[in-house]
Amino acid sequence: MTALTTRLTELVGIEHPVVQTGMGWVAGPKLVAATSNAGGLGILASATMTYPELEAAIAKTKSATDRPFGVNIRADASDAAQRVDLLIREDVRVASFALAPRPELIATLKDAGLIVIPSIGAAKHAVKVAGWGADAVIVQGGEGGGHTGPVATTLLLPSVLDAVDIPVIAAGGFFDGRGLAAALAYGASGVAMGTRFLLTQESSVPDAVKRRYLSSGLDGTVVSTRVDGMPHRVLRTSLVERLEQSSRATGFVHAARNAARFKKMTGMSWPTMIRDGLAMRHGKDLSWAQVMMAANTPMLLKAGLVDGNTDAGVLASGQVVGLLDDLPTCADLIEAIVSDARRSIDRLADLVNGPTRSVR
Repeated sequence: MTALTTRLTELVGIEHPVVQTGMGWVAGPKLVAATSNAGGLGILASATMTYPELEAAIAKTKSATDRPFGVNIRADASDAAQRVDLLIREDVRVASFALAPRPELIATLKDAGLIVIPSIGAAKHAVKVAGWGADAVIVQGGEGGGHTGPVATTLLLPSVLDAVDIPVIAAGGFFDGRGLAAALAYGASGVAMGTRFLLTQESSVPDAVKRRYLSSGLDGTVVSTRVDGMPHRVLRTSLVERLEQSSRATGFVHAARNAARFKKMTGMSWPTMIRDGLAMRHGKDLSWAQVMMAANTPMLLKAGLVDGNTDAGVLASGQVVGLLDDLPTCADLIEAIVSDARRSIDRLADLVNGPTRSVR
């Protein structure tokens, strides 16, 4: 399979312009190593890991691949600087962020030779992080799963491309080679996918939960603010329907319980959790009610994606779930995406140059 060379592949040193996003509870060493071994960029999700768990996950990933991979860090976490030091010591290739990291954090990473790729949701945010030294950005449109915005990828992507000169990776609504070809035609340097990689053989999500995803249609997701106070695209489940119909007071009670569970699971102290909440409130411009509701996220996602309890858990999902019906290996998935993208590009070239080649 001939590689597609873009600014992203040259920047990171990967073979194909395909990124597996850092999904909490999903993007562990097995999935990340499989993605990187297939020529893409796998990204570990550290927000749902304690520091010792992240140390172990990085070591396990390095033992399974010698290809570049990344780690996603919460820039507002109280131990973000400690985690950055770990990435530097372990010679991790890419540091990705769900929130814009502080300029000094970017400088520390870049001085150590790491590539910094924040995720952003608006052109103005891309301009800001580019000015701070970010090497590339992931831009996710409203079709994407998890925390998402209101603007579709087809409009958000060109607005960001027009605003910055650094490589832009498109996310939200991508699952096959046609999407990769379309993103490249827009001017993006690659695509990032979450739901598509969640539904692979190497994904750690329980098989019964994967079947629940595969049974969903294009109308099978909803953007809810009742999960954690922020717009969150998830599968339509009985729990989500109950959350949508519940009062805010009920939501706060559940959030308080889940905060206590998360504290016990991670071993975090209440002062540390409060500091993280203060940082989250400032970094995401949240109300105190939204900060309190945010305690729901890690535990509700864990119940669904790890424990397999779809009655008590939440299943983050992009709209593309309605078009998926298989569980390929990461290697087969990336090979199919790149091959199909090349065929799409060839078809477009024929429109300009004439049918000099057969459509395969």
